[in-house]
Amino acid sequence: MKKIFCLLAALALITASSCKKFLDSKPSDFLSPANYYTTAAELETALAGVYNILSHSSLYRGGIVYLNGFEGDESYINRSTLINYPFTFDYTATNPTIESFWFACYTGINRANALLKNVDNNMALDATLRDKVRGQALFLRGYYLYLLAQNFGGVPVLLTPSTSVEATDAKRASLKETYDQVLADMEKAETLVDDIGTAKSSRVNKSAVRGILARVCLNMAGKPLNDQSKYEAARKWAKMVIDDAAHALNPSYADVFIKIARDEYDIKECIWEAEFWGNGMDAYSMAGNNARINGPASANANTGMCPAYVNITGKFYNAFTPGDLRKPWCIPTFAYAASGPRGNKTFVQPPTPTSVYLVNAGKYRREYELLLPQNINTSPQNWPILRFSDVLLMYAEAVNAISGPAAEAVDAVNRVRRRAWSKGIKEVLITNGGAGYTTAPAVAFSGGGGAVATATISGGKVTGITFTPDAVTGALTGTYTTPPAITFTGGGGSGATATATIYTAADADVPASATASKESFLAFLQQERFRELNCEGLRKHDLIRWGVFVAAMQEVADMIQQDVGAPSYLLRFRSVTERHNIWPIPAKEMTLNRLMTQNPGWE
Repeated sequence: MKKIFCLLAALALITASSCKKFLDSKPSDFLSPANYYTTAAELETALAGVYNILSHSSLYRGGIVYLNGFEGDESYINRSTLINYPFTFDYTATNPTIESFWFACYTGINRANALLKNVDNNMALDATLRDKVRGQALFLRGYYLYLLAQNFGGVPVLLTPSTSVEATDAKRASLKETYDQVLADMEKAETLVDDIGTAKSSRVNKSAVRGILARVCLNMAGKPLNDQSKYEAARKWAKMVIDDAAHALNPSYADVFIKIARDEYDIKECIWEAEFWGNGMDAYSMAGNNARINGPASANANTGMCPAYVNITGKFYNAFTPGDLRKPWCIPTFAYAASGPRGNKTFVQPPTPTSVYLVNAGKYRREYELLLPQNINTSPQNWPILRFSDVLLMYAEAVNAISGPAAEAVDAVNRVRRRAWSKGIKEVLITNGGAGYTTAPAVAFSGGGGAVATATISGGKVTGITFTPDAVTGALTGTYTTPPAITFTGGGGSGATATATIYTAADADVPASATASKESFLAFLQQERFRELNCEGLRKHDLIRWGVFVAAMQEVADMIQQDVGAPSYLLRFRSVTERHNIWPIPAKEMTLNRLMTQNPGWE
């Protein structure tokens, strides 16, 4: 940890104690902690420094977005030239990205420790203000420690700011001890931070703390810790968020991510986000990579440049059923034009089993960004760390683990699914093909639901219709409350008739087969999290806590081999073994910290 502590000590401004060995006079070339943290502005500046780590290149600026391999079985990085990154699953303890992740988390912890030690330097400051700062710093310290526990297992639990660059030895705690400290920090924070109010999603409130506590407890209940008593705690914390009237699902799944692109805070749905802003063209930017890296490819500067490093897997493509509008949003049905007006696109045919692996992830789209001009190399889009739909699915999973697929668990999942479901035309039945058509007749739908389609003819008869995708969501069949009447006009013939049926809310509901047992409902929930939360940096650790990470990655490898053959990206999945459930402790840490031990499989 020598490198870490050298830099952290400087950042925390706490080198005074070591200087006393050499100087009798008061230092005058830097700020002592005793003279700082004394005003509201200084506390806010220090707190901003703790939050700032979320935007680190190894966390939500790039690492969790794409480089760290958190995509799991839903997608993969399509650059064969990027070889020394965790997503290849061909790394060692010397990997610089893993080392950087370790360093970033401990930097955040040390900044939080410095703030927590000095938050009461000026007792004349409003106690409520100090407690709100204290609560956020405690939560963030716990969150950075949680990220370390997820990826490295038990780690050194540091609760005081580093004061010496020579104090590099720190014994690692057990995984349980590490998680216990995470819980202690977050549970204390929950009593101190603000209610949801009207705060930005980038600042922690009670709902963010409670929702992340539910996530932490689910991880503790799963592998490798297997503390199943934590299911009840996960249920409790998730239920507190659900019962807060301040939260609701955005009626449109697509709009969740359009709002993120527009930098509009939707705190009812997006409870906590990693903040990015600016276009990288001025001194006050903190731009990131979300949407620039992991969106649909675009070479059109008017739309927003995206080199599209992330492609989906065939397993992910096949995870959806008809009517689920998350599929055309998360898996684009179009290609952006290389020129022309903003958002100019051409809709394309569905991919084949072979070509599906060439389709980009589509959830984050630059065409909706409002900050102009757009930077070729950065994006201002925030990263959603916690959404309300995630809380609903965590609640359902915890309830199921405790008492099986009870009605309250099924209802929570149905809320998520109904929000995502089509209200358009489900099926069209040609009841009479008519006769005499020499060209395709025009197709019209009553009711103003927005469906647009063209007819196909053969032998003078209408044989079917093809819907035109919605320009924004990619949805095909409009929105209707009752089945529309269908009429055919022109084309030189007559007599064609057709009837339509529409999707209902019940079509979205969890099927009875999935509620037959605790095991069947869990399997359905695992797929539901796949569909709802893809490309949000959660999938790998979900698979690990369910104990199926290696099997899921090998399943994708088998599919690739069957569908494509042996492309370079096959090894990204085939290389995964049990040791990849956690990362190796960085080699530099092993060298500098004499009390550190290496993780199994990485010795």
